Amino acid sequence: MSATAEYVRPIAEVNPWLIAATVITATFMEVLDTSVANVSLPHIAGSLSASVDESTWVLTSYLVSNAIVLPLTGWLATLIGRKRFFLACVVIFTASSLLCGMAPSLSALVFFRVLQGAGGGGMQPMSQAILVDTFPRGKQGMAMAIYGMGVVVAPTLGPTLGGWITDNYSWRWIFLLNVPVGFVSVIMIALLITDPPHMVRKTFQEGLRIDFLGLGLLGVGLGFLQVVLDKGERDDWFGSTFITCAAVVSLVALAGLVVRELTTPDPVVDLHLFRDRNFAISTFMMYALGVVLYGTTLLLPILLQTLMGYTAMESGLVLLPGGLVLLAVLPFVGALLDRFSPRWIVATGLLIMAAGLFELSHLDLSAGPRSPVVDWIVSRMGTAFLFVPINVMAFYFVPRGKMNNASGLINLARNVGASTGISFVTTMLDRRSQFHQNVISENLQGGNFLYRAALHHLTQLLVARGENAAHALSGAQALVYGELERQAMMLSFVDNFRLMGMICICVLPLLFLMRPRNK
Repeated sequence: MSATAEYVRPIAEVNPWLIAATVITATFMEVLDTSVANVSLPHIAGSLSASVDESTWVLTSYLVSNAIVLPLTGWLATLIGRKRFFLACVVIFTASSLLCGMAPSLSALVFFRVLQGAGGGGMQPMSQAILVDTFPRGKQGMAMAIYGMGVVVAPTLGPTLGGWITDNYSWRWIFLLNVPVGFVSVIMIALLITDPPHMVRKTFQEGLRIDFLGLGLLGVGLGFLQVVLDKGERDDWFGSTFITCAAVVSLVALAGLVVRELTTPDPVVDLHLFRDRNFAISTFMMYALGVVLYGTTLLLPILLQTLMGYTAMESGLVLLPGGLVLLAVLPFVGALLDRFSPRWIVATGLLIMAAGLFELSHLDLSAGPRSPVVDWIVSRMGTAFLFVPINVMAFYFVPRGKMNNASGLINLARNVGASTGISFVTTMLDRRSQFHQNVISENLQGGNFLYRAALHHLTQLLVARGENAAHALSGAQALVYGELERQAMMLSFVDNFRLMGMICICVLPLLFLMRPRNK
């Protein structure tokens, strides 16, 4: 049956803001689950008699299945219809959330998270495609601003919400709370969402074919890629045989996927969309935004908790104002797109975000709480000026019938960027810390006057507290070394924030390669 035959009523008869509220509720719930469980891993491990390292599969399993489904969304929507597919995704996500909350063991929880990630994988691109089709061209900026409220704000609020729920109730409630929200979303989707007349369904009886080879290459390539990105740092990257083999398998599978999908007449992933220069550049920029957004969202809480004595909840509260400002600024940016070129808005956003990150790179161990809060707000404000116009420019020249495929690919780029950013900053933190520790230790030799003076002062303090001379000297050296480690780690955070700011600056020239849309 075609989309036109099953079409019930024009979309215009439904208030577009009701449709926006419907899809953003489901999307916010799904994106929140990519980060809400991060702070709960120690509690999950203790409750299910597993190690913290084993519990990380709770995150990895979700990301793997999510990544595999994302680029398939266009093909699946063509097969069963966008509304049915979106509805199925929400039902699967909600049911698996209930199962996650009731999981009796870690293996069961990981399995249910795979199902949850598969259901969630289709929700982001379908939400975006529905919003693009619901709002007229002149209101695309506002549509993407609404979408951004879900996919950009949710990861910022996730750790704070997850920490509060876990501390005050149980880790199981971070999953169980999805059930009533999902139930309401299913009802709203069933009542309000319809497939647009331009969307053509194609069944197997009408000639639709399954590219089994492409499907297999996609699953293997993206699945192993997510495992490499998520587990690489813990297993010493290519010092691990498992990570090396996984990287090789992923590379070969993804290379084969590109060749296959560009040559087969019935691809499961429409890579021909990248012939559109705007879409290709926007997808890369969305990848870079994912790297910076998620990388810095991981960096600041670790800095606050490991070096400045903040609790998990307190570090989440430092991030909260930035998320609220981002939420408030997104509609404003959507309105700006009616008056200004998206390219200049993106340039402004990159400069604002870089400024905030460069300011964060000036933090030191004596910084008060106000400094990171203000700098974080500036960097998140820049994000608001990036997400909306990048998405608008991406869909300038994409045919309406290809919206589902395009939204799947651009969302995949952001998700892979998120995994890349998290892996990158965790690796760089360790390596830059070791570098700075080696540099500082070279100056802490016996011939350094300041070092000898500090060591003598600390030794005298310990002697005054009742230590004998030998123990006092040993204790003083331990205190100096402890401070050395703290300063080296602080410098490592500084390097990472500065590098993220530089990534924003390096993306700027790409804006001049994009084609403006004719009014």
